[in-house]
Amino acid sequence: MYFWDSITYGAFDPEKGGWANRLRLYLDSRYDFEDEVYNLGISGDNTEGLLERFDAEAKFRESGLFIFAIGINDSQYVISEKQNRVPLDKFEQNIKELISRARKIDNKILFIGLTPVDEAKTTPIPWNKDKMYKNEYVKKYNNKIKEICKSERVDFIDIFSEMIEKDYKSMLIDGLHPDSKGHKWIADKIIQK
Repeated sequence: MYFWDSITYGAFDPEKGGWANRLRLYLDSRYDFEDEVYNLGISGDNTEGLLERFDAEAKFRESGLFIFAIGINDSQYVISEKQNRVPLDKFEQNIKELISRARKIDNKILFIGLTPVDEAKTTPIPWNKDKMYKNEYVKKYNNKIKEICKSERVDFIDIFSEMIEKDYKSMLIDGLHPDSKGHKWIADKIIQK
């Protein structure tokens, strides 16, 4: 079971439909894997939207493993409001609430860290000049997820820290979303875990 935003939805990966679909294809190829994989990504979603739909989405699906990849849209900076889309303290509450709700169904939870952005293309974002993504905000929200996962004893894959050390800009199609190469890199990190 999966919950996330447009990056996990698979935007801009015409080869295999994003890292979540690549993970599904990998799991489907294993003879010992019989569970369903659900990609519940919605473009533009944040933790508040996910909390609104969590119970309804989880209710009709079998448990097994929750993989959460959410937060980059929370870190988005709204220029006219001079603040992040979801303030960091509210984001922290939302992540803790997601963990709490997931644990009522199953204890197998994994959080995927956020991806860095190419600020030359995301400050502001071309499709909405009132919003921007900056690595200082993305890193802060990524670190908050990491901190919560450590205290809650939840698995976490720190995509941001590893990807920022690479030529990550070459893996982003529009400065925000990974291209096919980026989605493959992310999927490979998750498969290794």
